[in-house]
Amino acid sequence: MTDPDPVLLVERLDRVRVVRLNRPEALNAANLELHRRLAEVWPELEGDPGCSVVVITGNGRAFCGGGDMTLLKRMNEDEELREAILREARQIVERLVRFRFPVISAVNGPAVGLGCSLAGLSDVVLIEESAYLTDPHVSVGLVAADGGALTWPSMTSLLRAKEYLFTGDRISARDAVEFGLANRVVPDGSSLDEAVSLAERISRQPAQALIDTKRALNKHLERAMHDILDFALAAESISSASASHRQIVDRFLEKAASSQPPASSP
Repeated sequence: MTDPDPVLLVERLDRVRVVRLNRPEALNAANLELHRRLAEVWPELEGDPGCSVVVITGNGRAFCGGGDMTLLKRMNEDEELREAILREARQIVERLVRFRFPVISAVNGPAVGLGCSLAGLSDVVLIEESAYLTDPHVSVGLVAADGGALTWPSMTSLLRAKEYLFTGDRISARDAVEFGLANRVVPDGSSLDEAVSLAERISRQPAQALIDTKRALNKHLERAMHDILDFALAAESISSASASHRQIVDRFLEKAASSQPPASSP
């Protein structure tokens, strides 16, 4: 949190902590540093004696654009890096599932891949009218391991989870609420204020009753985590090293490079 240009910001509002993904120019896609910070921040917050509720959101026009494609390319080519990132992915899931305090997602824009995971692992999800969820793991040649495959079957029907994981189709804000993947739709630009207001209300509840109620409810997710995560992450590791995944990432990066305006003269 002392970096000159941190990729993750933590703001203190009385007993509420606001965690902001801070790569707005990249739609808050997770590069190496942001992924690491998303694994580290949860034990830091549990050690904060003034914290009782956390709100997570994205700076700029996206909640989280998923994994940074440059990082995905490096993971495809570097086994050591790939395994390190997947260890962090496990930490993000396990630490969020076991996190003591309520977490509210203020989904202020697209929540893609990792963004879907963060929302799905939260306790309350407020989503703006023009925002959407999508888990495109399969569409980019990866096994869906640490996001929708883990959380969606307990929130919506197994058939619906399969359809949207198999296709990577977008889920609109209103459909997310109808499907059980979000609590309510809020007007564009209001998700953070709405989430902080709700967090302040929850923070006034009796602390131990709140903590242990969350723990009891998340036993459902813990069972899914124990049953699924080992296989899913091992399978994602294999798919991350695959030629088909590399080809998709290369095409994406080539398209992104060709769409960049020419550099101006110095």
